[in-house]
Amino acid sequence: MGRSGLRVSALSMGTMTFGGTGNFANVGTTGVDEAREQVDRCLDAGVNLIDTADAYSGGASEEIVGEVLAGRRDDVLLATKVRFPTGPGPNDAGLSRHHLIAGCEASLRRLRTDHIDLYQLHEWDGQTPLEETFEALDLLVRAGKVRYVGISNFAGWQLVKALGTAERSGLPRPACQQIYYSLQARDAEYELIPAAVDQGLGVLVWSPLAGGLLSGKYRRGRDAPAGARQLTDWDEPPVYDEGKLYDTVEVLVEVGEAHGVSAAQVALAWLLGRPAVTSVVVGARTGEQLADNLAAAELTLTDDERRRLDEVSAQPLLYPYWHQAKAAGDRLSPADLTLLGRHL
Repeated sequence: MGRSGLRVSALSMGTMTFGGTGNFANVGTTGVDEAREQVDRCLDAGVNLIDTADAYSGGASEEIVGEVLAGRRDDVLLATKVRFPTGPGPNDAGLSRHHLIAGCEASLRRLRTDHIDLYQLHEWDGQTPLEETFEALDLLVRAGKVRYVGISNFAGWQLVKALGTAERSGLPRPACQQIYYSLQARDAEYELIPAAVDQGLGVLVWSPLAGGLLSGKYRRGRDAPAGARQLTDWDEPPVYDEGKLYDTVEVLVEVGEAHGVSAAQVALAWLLGRPAVTSVVVGARTGEQLADNLAAAELTLTDDERRRLDEVSAQPLLYPYWHQAKAAGDRLSPADLTLLGRHL
């Protein structure tokens, strides 16, 4: 995972479906029994990282993970997150020293463990100095309650500022970032992927199937599948160009049919071959969906198949990238080439 010595499986297990209370019921309502079966399936497949967050279903996801892992905590790496509101008070959110330490202690209780392997800042907090945030993380690392630090959903400049703050002060440097990245929206390729290559950061990918949009169930001219949450009032991730989405799905389906696999497996396999991607976080409402997703680790796409997927999902070069592609092509780094290479 990045420059760290930690080794993480190509696919990780996401648990946003666990609990299913409040708005998270739109994602899934996995109870303890089904969660145990899913964790068993993941461990049998070689997955060694389980990812959750204190915000998922008001902490219920962490509680279920803790219950399911009782007696086998040492078999996996546990990742959770902190930042979003966990109560009604003014200090029950954010990345302050107060909230980070209180949030960590609460997560440890719910997870029934004495340490968190990867503690991630779930979102940017523009009102708390980064020095305060990383000093709090340093306290948690020195106390043995956190082993690695990660960040999630930061913009490019925020990411580099966080890395600089940690390094300048000798505080725990983030080992990875968890980001949204998929064939539905490749925005991360503008800044976040090049930064990961340049700075030696691991990349964990959340919602790699765009909340199911890339599963092959959403097709042009057809009704959405029963119970579908996408393209309705659920807008994460947002869809700005439905036509392009459907074009991408058609190629996914065609490539999948050539291999005898699902469109979802093709979308996941594409991500596994992208620069800097360490692990793709997969979650599912059912055991059958999870088994299908896990099989993506065995799928190898041809260069031509990757080219077709790249072309149908490509995003335009924004400024200054189009200018750099025209005028700076003789002096680009490996990080630059992750975006600009195919434009030279």
